[in-house]
Amino acid sequence: MPISEDVVVIGGGLSGGVAALMAARTGASVRLISHKESTLRHASGLIDVLGYLPDGTGPIVNPFDALDELPNEHPYSVVGETAVREGLTIFDEIVGEMYAGGHTDTNALVPTQGGTVKPTARYPQSVAAGLASDERDMLLVGFEALSDFDAPLAAEHLAAAGVPFETQGVTVQFPEDLRDDARITRFATALERDSNTRALADAVESHLDGAERVGFPALLSKDTVRSELGTRLGKPVFEIPGGPPSLLGLELAERLFETLDEAGVHISSGVPVVGHETDGNDERVTAVLVDRNGQTHPYHAEQFVLATGGLVGKGIDTDRDGVTEPIFDCYIPHSEDRYDWFSNEAFGDHSFARFGIVPSEGLQPTDANGEIEFENVRAAGSVVGGADIASEKSGSGVSLATGLIAGRNAGEAI
Repeated sequence: MPISEDVVVIGGGLSGGVAALMAARTGASVRLISHKESTLRHASGLIDVLGYLPDGTGPIVNPFDALDELPNEHPYSVVGETAVREGLTIFDEIVGEMYAGGHTDTNALVPTQGGTVKPTARYPQSVAAGLASDERDMLLVGFEALSDFDAPLAAEHLAAAGVPFETQGVTVQFPEDLRDDARITRFATALERDSNTRALADAVESHLDGAERVGFPALLSKDTVRSELGTRLGKPVFEIPGGPPSLLGLELAERLFETLDEAGVHISSGVPVVGHETDGNDERVTAVLVDRNGQTHPYHAEQFVLATGGLVGKGIDTDRDGVTEPIFDCYIPHSEDRYDWFSNEAFGDHSFARFGIVPSEGLQPTDANGEIEFENVRAAGSVVGGADIASEKSGSGVSLATGLIAGRNAGEAI
């Protein structure tokens, strides 16, 4: 049976999820297509809005005070402050009490497993006791079998960053014999056994040395584990967000998809979108083409939201011939000279970091002349160009704000 919806959203990350939710709330029938598992499963779980300006100024105390300083092509300048605030409101509705930070516009400073401090607008409750603005001395705990987190080194980096408290780091043996390459979920499951929680607390206690709070890598998947460790140690216990794989990101993805299910969004996962069909005038997209076992199938809709990510997410491709958007072949501005894409400095101003679609006010993709390419396609998330989300620490905020506008506009256009 041919698949036909009012709105099709392509991409299962934060921007795609929010776009699908907002479109569904207009009363439209919505299908979300995701090639692989949600990229949220590999994210830190932190929600950043704006930590640094494009020139590197920061960390920024209040992101909303800095929005007017962003260039006109920045996605925040396109959608406006109201959309950024509404995006955060939608996020707060989705996660409920899972997250903190909604009480203030001010960025929180969250230590990461690399020993850096990240400005972020929302953070899981399990992270709250570790904020860098808290002056209580801190002990970080790593495990010999978990090579991704070097607790002593992270403590040194935090101290070098000038945090207002004493930091220590210790590596202890995990209370259960796991392989060095064990999945982080196995660590988390093992800690749910009371005997392991008790043994871990015993191993850490002798290293407290005056520490007033204790941080572990983010694998205390159950609040009961964190609470039990805190009770046994007599100190607040918190999780330290890290890179993929991420249990904090996994928990956020699960909550988002539960919300989509409750909203009646149809989800097709594990299938890539490889192209599109248009009407006779090439002004409207009539269907996207989905690859299922080597055969393409059209998914029809009245409106489409493209939320496939940037260069990292493969929503933008580069090769010797240039920079392309692979599904709708949208225009991506870039220099013909590849050497102009990069800066000679590792942390310099790389133009490739801002590659992406140039959106209209309604987030429709535009061509080299500024004309809308397809009136019924909208872009959301890091496929939208104009922001260096990695250096600005703005990826989540851009996804929330553009996902909200793209999804709402698509639904209201039905």
